[in-house]
Amino acid sequence: MSDYILELKKVSRYFGSVIALKDIDMKVKLGEVHCLLGDNGAGKSTLIKTLAGVHKASEGEFLLDGQTTEFESPKDALDAGIATVYQDLALVPLMSVTRNFFMGRELTKKIGPFNIFDTKRANEIARAGLAEMGIDVRDPEHPIGTMSGGERQCLAIARAIHFGAKVLILDEPTAALGVKQSANVLKVVARARARGLAVILITHNVHHAYPIADHFTLLNRGKSLGSWLKADVSREEILEMMAGGQELEDLESELAEFTRTDAAANAGEGSTFEAAAAAQNAHH
Repeated sequence: MSDYILELKKVSRYFGSVIALKDIDMKVKLGEVHCLLGDNGAGKSTLIKTLAGVHKASEGEFLLDGQTTEFESPKDALDAGIATVYQDLALVPLMSVTRNFFMGRELTKKIGPFNIFDTKRANEIARAGLAEMGIDVRDPEHPIGTMSGGERQCLAIARAIHFGAKVLILDEPTAALGVKQSANVLKVVARARARGLAVILITHNVHHAYPIADHFTLLNRGKSLGSWLKADVSREEILEMMAGGQELEDLESELAEFTRTDAAANAGEGSTFEAAAAAQNAHH
């Protein structure tokens, strides 16, 4: 058995002539939060969709628990223990907490010739699952639209854990949340890690990622800039790599030059105005 639950070796993904990913290497362990960082357009979404069975790799090797794997659909990935929580969460606001928890995997009981949704047992399981994630639900039959954004994230994560996920992929879980809600979601991520899951956290917010992550992989324009253990890289180094140190220096130089040019132009306009005013006074 491999030390890694999931491995990518030189994985590339092409859409016609467009190179979305090129030669990506990545290793993820159980009981670890692996943070996938990159700016918009870096290839993060394409990579997680490749892991989740939405896309197939054009080149390279994808290993799950040491075995070469190729998913035909997202259902195959889910059955193999890879659960992805996307930004839209795939929740229905008008449906109850319990119905959302079991959506697509309904818990049924047999009454006569019919299979019906076992509401009572499902409510108990949903309430207990959320309680383990630190969310107290008074009435699991209330619409999920009454929950906060952070609570909905926690429900999506609790649902994935309940249905046996070994690898939990979270796509920008704190992107639309405030400070307190973001902190709650990161606590849930820590709980998932403590339960032995491998968590892949996708974000472009280093300040959210750094406290919780054990490992970092940085993407830029479809290519990997490398992977680092937290002990080997500082928050500031990651920020500089994400922003592009040389690009920032060039920008600062351009802004400084713009400021000087603008100041000189304003001074020139002032001198012209003063000269015109003096000439008009002399004429009078």
